[in-house]
Amino acid sequence: MERTVGMSRPELVQVADTVARDKSIEREEVFAAMEQAIQKAGRSKYGHEHDIRARIDRKTGEIRLARYIEVVEEVENEFTQITLAGAKRKKADIELGEFLVDPLPPIDFGRIAAQTAKQVIVQKVRDAERERQFAEYKDRLGEIINGLVKRVEFGNVIVDMGRAEALLRRDEVIPREHFKNGDRIRAYIMDVRQEPRGPQIFLSRTHEQFMAKLFAQEVPEIYDGIIEIKSVARDPGSRAKIAVLSNDHAIDPVGACVGMRGSRVQAVVAELQGEKIDIIQWATDPATFVVNALAPAEVAKVVLDEEANRIEVVVPDEQLSLAIGRRGQNVRLASKLTGWDIDILTEAEESERRQDEFRIRTQAFIEALDVDDVIAHLLVTEGFTTVEDVAFVAIAELSEIEGFDEDVASELQNRAQVFLAERERLNEERRKELGVVDEMAEIEGLTAAMLVALGEKGVKTLDDLGDLASDELIEIVGGLNEDDANAVIMAARAHWFGEAGDSADDATAKTPEQDA
Repeated sequence: MERTVGMSRPELVQVADTVARDKSIEREEVFAAMEQAIQKAGRSKYGHEHDIRARIDRKTGEIRLARYIEVVEEVENEFTQITLAGAKRKKADIELGEFLVDPLPPIDFGRIAAQTAKQVIVQKVRDAERERQFAEYKDRLGEIINGLVKRVEFGNVIVDMGRAEALLRRDEVIPREHFKNGDRIRAYIMDVRQEPRGPQIFLSRTHEQFMAKLFAQEVPEIYDGIIEIKSVARDPGSRAKIAVLSNDHAIDPVGACVGMRGSRVQAVVAELQGEKIDIIQWATDPATFVVNALAPAEVAKVVLDEEANRIEVVVPDEQLSLAIGRRGQNVRLASKLTGWDIDILTEAEESERRQDEFRIRTQAFIEALDVDDVIAHLLVTEGFTTVEDVAFVAIAELSEIEGFDEDVASELQNRAQVFLAERERLNEERRKELGVVDEMAEIEGLTAAMLVALGEKGVKTLDDLGDLASDELIEIVGGLNEDDANAVIMAARAHWFGEAGDSADDATAKTPEQDA
């Protein structure tokens, strides 16, 4: 029967229960912290080299202190280990791997020992509280919380959320917004991170999703999923745009978000310190979406360039300043909301540019085909933009132009083909003058004009071409998309792999971007 020396301390049970309740942590964690503190005090009294362990009875608060000695085959530490033969002299039925337990008298805590124990308990309880906070708030990312301003330090706001503290950095506060101790505050949980000093909860009032979540609180249809918020763009404290879509054709998403006499949107505006909010009808068609996003400006015409992800918007002259907005705010928010780069032109600017393009194309046809300006005008008006268009179009299509017959169409096409052949010959001569190797001319996708442009930039061999990244090649030659540029560069590199004994197919395993 193991002999124990204990001291009943029922107040310890009360303390553990109180701390566990007040700090919202497990009672067992508080007892473990107390036991560790008593162990530390015990080692200070009996020697740090000993394995001193404490145990507190969870019901009576009785403290038991004992020294543990492990039974081993070969002793490496005489303070914590003993041989089996030595252990059997003290306890006959003991086995290897078990412990001899020597009870110790309870400690009469002195002032220093008591202070040390208190520090350990406080630290352990704080650690347990931090773990509980992290476990609770890491799953609450993206929620809006309510709290009280505890203090303000250099513009950073420390927020008391009841069971935890959070940080609202000054760059996440709406401009011209000021808080003082005791103010009530709503904010968006932007991030929760484990840091050396414990878990840190970061809040934001400038985040796009803060506004989206505020609308979800004010508009039941959003909370219920009938209305979706598709995208948000904010200039915090000044202006914002929000795109909404209704999954029920009977419900107008813009009207639902505005509310009766603007009550719903005004509640959000008030929380965001008067930030003006444009509520936009989302659309699958990019042109329609961009037109909606530029509200309140009126749009006359839209031209999309999907490859460059750019959209050109033409507005009446008097709408230009409204479309651009103060310091470019309206077009900047519309671009962010839609994900398209937006260029805005007035009708006068667009007309002038169209005339310039018409004049340039007309002059190109006059010079290339040796025709008068009337025929050149007719070609441009019918949508022909390059000499190649004329050279390779069906004769019937050229003959359909008013004033043309089959003989005129054949003559124009013949002149176009002669012009292109002569241009190709001149480019080929120039390529050879520049020293661009014939192997480059054999690469599919490179024209003679492109080879001349490369040669003028010093790219004259397969190795030179293979060393380029796709964006560099596109910048030099133009007329290639990224996939085509990658294919050209990989074709130029094929001989590298062939020399190494690998197949040319292996070259495609690594794109120019990865290589760069």
